[in-house]
Amino acid sequence: MNIHLSAICSKLKTAVWRRRLAVLGVAVALCMPSHAQLSMLFNRGNGIGKLLEAERALTALYVDSVDEKKLVEDAIRGMLGGLDPHSSYTTAEETKAMGEPLIGNFDGIGVQFNMLEDTLVVIQPVVNGPSEKVGVIAGDRIVAVNDTAIAGVKMARNDIMRRLRGKRGTKVRITVVRRGAPAPLSFTIVRDKIPVKTVMAAYMIRPGIGYVRLESFGMGSFKELKDAFDSLRAQGMHDVMLDLRDNGGGFLQAAVAIANEFLDKGDLIVYTKGRVKGTDERDVANGRGTMRTGRVVVLVNEYSASASEIVSGAIQDNDRGIIVGRRTFGKGLVQRPVDFGDGSMMRITVAHYYTPSGRCIQKPFTKGDAKDYQMDIENRFKHGELTCRDSIHLDESQRYYTLRKHRTVYGGGGIMPDVFVPLDTTVNTSYVRSLYNAGIVMNCYLKYFDMNRNALKKKYKGFDKFVKSYSVPDELTNEIVQEGEKKKIKPKDDDELARSIKTIRLNIKGLVARDLWDMSEYYHIVNAESDIVREALKQLGQE
Repeated sequence: MNIHLSAICSKLKTAVWRRRLAVLGVAVALCMPSHAQLSMLFNRGNGIGKLLEAERALTALYVDSVDEKKLVEDAIRGMLGGLDPHSSYTTAEETKAMGEPLIGNFDGIGVQFNMLEDTLVVIQPVVNGPSEKVGVIAGDRIVAVNDTAIAGVKMARNDIMRRLRGKRGTKVRITVVRRGAPAPLSFTIVRDKIPVKTVMAAYMIRPGIGYVRLESFGMGSFKELKDAFDSLRAQGMHDVMLDLRDNGGGFLQAAVAIANEFLDKGDLIVYTKGRVKGTDERDVANGRGTMRTGRVVVLVNEYSASASEIVSGAIQDNDRGIIVGRRTFGKGLVQRPVDFGDGSMMRITVAHYYTPSGRCIQKPFTKGDAKDYQMDIENRFKHGELTCRDSIHLDESQRYYTLRKHRTVYGGGGIMPDVFVPLDTTVNTSYVRSLYNAGIVMNCYLKYFDMNRNALKKKYKGFDKFVKSYSVPDELTNEIVQEGEKKKIKPKDDDELARSIKTIRLNIKGLVARDLWDMSEYYHIVNAESDIVREALKQLGQE
């Protein structure tokens, strides 16, 4: 027997290796197998034995010590890397962070914050959250957590969050500096469940027309959306604008439940097809949705993906409403999670999504070529697809028809909107992107708002007055331009500067509205200048 197999034989005597083989689907006898049996196990041609032997040989023979856990993780990533772009492996920490926005809550102290230079500044405490209950207010600077300084020490944001978060019911002591207070204040906070909202905005955008922005499809999204609809109906809503721009998806069940709100009984929502038994499924509306009447417009763009495409495709194919914006991302692969004992997870693609008319949502890809797939949006921009409808290649072999009006729709990846709205490159200039990417706009804004928070609250008691009379001061935009120059970020000419300042002013006015009130007020401001929103209102006869 060679040395590789001998090393493996000795390790198989431990319970650890029995568990490892069991996880991989290998039956482990209570007594030790013979050498002949082991040889058959590791050479039966199914790949499992070869993988195990390679791992054990490296740990036993490699010239330097190796991290066995990392070897296994790299092997998993290597296997998945040759498949589709959405099969993936995440560590325990990555899995937890990825799941929080979708699960809908996390344990913590309940503050919205931003980093101003190297200090954590509270933007707003969560209403009725643990921080608000003990007296933490907007504008407080958290400088220490359990006597460990977090300000002025250039601590990473993740390290700060790890100190503030913790299991529900546990206590954490924070020290804050408050403007006007003679000395730092200390608060002991009992951590609690903090809700994560996915409905970011809901307001009446015009008489009779409600606007709802859904950020992702989490466990609580359906209830959040229903509550928003109920509130807007009480304000006179009969038509709705559902904003799914930049919504990367989430849980299939949430997408099905939300699409069901708009569709009649028996309407097909989505179906899946896979190789393995049990992966073919069909979801059909039950007829109990509360939004089955009234006009519907769905807003999408190139970053609307997965669950967003399921809802958009169901509404489009059933002729329940119209889709406005740009072709969606094209993520139509179904993943099934495989959880490991250490909290890590592997997500394996098991099926494809199809819209009711039979279109496959998934855009084409080459297995193992993740780089090209990741560059798809940039390539669309370079080819003109985001700015000119005529640049979009529609595959005639992928022609389908909606189920009621028999309108032509196309497959081949993503959902092509009924009304195309080009990307306005005159607004989001290269200069604007550079300023934001360098953090200049947000840093200048945070300092401005921190200095003027109380004065703004006192002056603008109501949002209507704010909308009509607030304007971003020239001093703030001048500071942004000057800070850009210090980092060699300059506009190419006066025209780009003028267009960029207009965009920055709009966003800053929205941010001030957000920090004085909430996200609905932010979108109320920025939507007023959105081409996609204006086109949606036009389709509803309101622009």
